[in-house]
Amino acid sequence: MTARLPEDSLHDADTPVRQGHAGRWVAALMGIALAGGVGAYLKTRNGGPPAEAGGAADARPVPVVLARVQERDVPVYLEGLGSVLPIATVTVKTLVDGRLDGVFFKEGQRVKKGELIAQIDPRPFTIALHQADATLARDNAQLRNARLNLDRYRELRKENLVPEQQLTDQQALADQNEATVKTDQAQIESARLQLDYAHIVSPIDGVTGVRLVDPGNIVHPSDPGGIVVITQLDPMAVLFTLPEDDLPRLSKAMGEGTLSVDAYNRDGTSKLATGNVTLIDNQINQTTATIRVKATFANPASALWPNEFVKVRAHLETKKHAIAIPVAAVQRGPQGAFVYSVGHDQTAALSPVEIDTIVGDVAIVSKGLAAGQDVVVDGQSQIKPGSKVAPRAPDKPASTADLAAPEVTRPAPSATASSRGQGSAPR
Repeated sequence: MTARLPEDSLHDADTPVRQGHAGRWVAALMGIALAGGVGAYLKTRNGGPPAEAGGAADARPVPVVLARVQERDVPVYLEGLGSVLPIATVTVKTLVDGRLDGVFFKEGQRVKKGELIAQIDPRPFTIALHQADATLARDNAQLRNARLNLDRYRELRKENLVPEQQLTDQQALADQNEATVKTDQAQIESARLQLDYAHIVSPIDGVTGVRLVDPGNIVHPSDPGGIVVITQLDPMAVLFTLPEDDLPRLSKAMGEGTLSVDAYNRDGTSKLATGNVTLIDNQINQTTATIRVKATFANPASALWPNEFVKVRAHLETKKHAIAIPVAAVQRGPQGAFVYSVGHDQTAALSPVEIDTIVGDVAIVSKGLAAGQDVVVDGQSQIKPGSKVAPRAPDKPASTADLAAPEVTRPAPSATASSRGQGSAPR
């Protein structure tokens, strides 16, 4: 007789088998989900749908600063640093020994040439002049007497009443007295000169400095300091240096006419005077590879002061109808200089250019651009040919004076030169 298990017992025995099959299905589903996540991640890195979002970001306009290409006259300057030198500086000294009786100037006073500024005690020189006058009067009397005797001896000699020797001796005596009189006259002139030296006058028009000796002191020509230093302030000279590479252009401009020069304060913000170049030194300093240039300036208001440091700008020429852009727009690459130009559709395009001259913050373009175009002056590193751009205001508004009055000329950059702080050509 076969025993049968209860139905509930059969059902309970089948339960573990069913639970094992369910666990396997859950594990399989989790593996599928994990594989799908990994696939999505790899697809994202390899250019899937997230790349489409990045492309949309690249399509956004790049904010840039634009400048308009101008056609105008551009003055070309050479700039150098120099120091102000007076045309004349005189240390006033006494030419005779004596006591300084008086000083007739105030420190810092403007004096004219020939104006009395000091007085040495004149009495010793007046006495010497009187003595010379008296000596001349005595010797003149002796000369007259010698000449009268000579005339008598000549008459007597005609009658053979005196020997020839006596006439000759009298002639020699008269000549000696005449020479003595000339010596006396020279002594008088010397005494008058000494008396004139006792009156010290200004040798130039200028301004007096600090008084170096007080009245009452005994002064001598050998005194090292003198009485006062007088400096001529109008006109004034400025001696400045330029690189030797500028010598050919400077010499050419000098040969074509007067070369005007402007003198500014050290930071170049204020013009002090306008003058002309008067000298190009005849030697180049081999140590610094520079040449010295001298310019003369009218200085009626004393804007230039001796030993003052100034910035000098020499006007070489004016380039007529030049194509001018800010130098910040010029980029350098392996193929040469280029700019990013922007059309009406606000799309950037790479435009090769040829630079003729750089004048301060202005670049003169000889080829590659036309007046009226827009070029990028800030933000070049974020764009490439074909990029859309959005004009924005500059962080610091450019001064129109930078284009109207450039400071200094430099040679045009070479085609392969790199520019510090500027972008390179796109690859």
